Amino acid sequence: MHMPSTDRSDLRPDCGQCFALCCVALPFARSADFAMDKDAGTPCRNLRDDFRCGVHTELRSRGFSGCTVYDCFGAGQKVSRITFGGQDWRTGGREHARRMFDVFPVVRQLHELLWYLTEALTLPAAGPVHADLRRLLDGTERLTLQSPEELGELDVAAHRQEVNVLLVRTSELVRATAGRKRKDRRGADLIGARLKGADLRGASLRGAYLIAADLTGADLRDADLIGADLRDADLTDADLTGAFFLTQPQINAARGSAGTRLPASVTRPGHWTAHL
Repeated sequence: MHMPSTDRSDLRPDCGQCFALCCVALPFARSADFAMDKDAGTPCRNLRDDFRCGVHTELRSRGFSGCTVYDCFGAGQKVSRITFGGQDWRTGGREHARRMFDVFPVVRQLHELLWYLTEALTLPAAGPVHADLRRLLDGTERLTLQSPEELGELDVAAHRQEVNVLLVRTSELVRATAGRKRKDRRGADLIGARLKGADLRGASLRGAYLIAADLTGADLRDADLIGADLRDADLTDADLTGAFFLTQPQINAARGSAGTRLPASVTRPGHWTAHL
């Protein structure tokens, strides 16, 4: 059986083709993740005239770790180059800028859904729902190509719910292949939990709070990690082979090692300390 391509290059950020929308459109609150407050629609003080970050290589040391875990799933370049035809927010006038900043988070949500739907279509166990997944994938892509006015009126929450029904079914089908009673820890409060060496294979960890959890050496193979909060979670030597609906921002927010086994859809963050 021919499987859909796993290529999601269009759903990865290309900052060189974006007008730094995440650095302007979004608000920051002074915290451990951001060194300052910033209102939505106000350029970050570190933004250069060429739409590049002036402290990109020093974000973590300067208190902007939140920037290193953000991912627009390619929405930035689409809004910049397609939705608004390459006219940036600096030269298009105040109303143009406002519309661009309003549309960006909408397209970002749609692109995140495209990421999950594309991945679901590559999972053989989800075969029974592939036709419905393809229909929603195509429909979601069409939504991203709407005009700024249409995107501004889009009920994203309703569309997310429609997609989520299929993603939940996909999760059930994939986790059933683990061949064991599957743990359901959806939305569980596991903040700081001691899960060293835990057997979480085939578990549903959808939306679970795993902040600062000790997952050293844990078995997370074939686990559903959609929306799981992995901030400062210790994934040293954990096995996430086959874990699905896992995104780069989640991995970037966690801690890991050279021994952490990851699915091919994400890359090992440069800031992880290698435990050799």
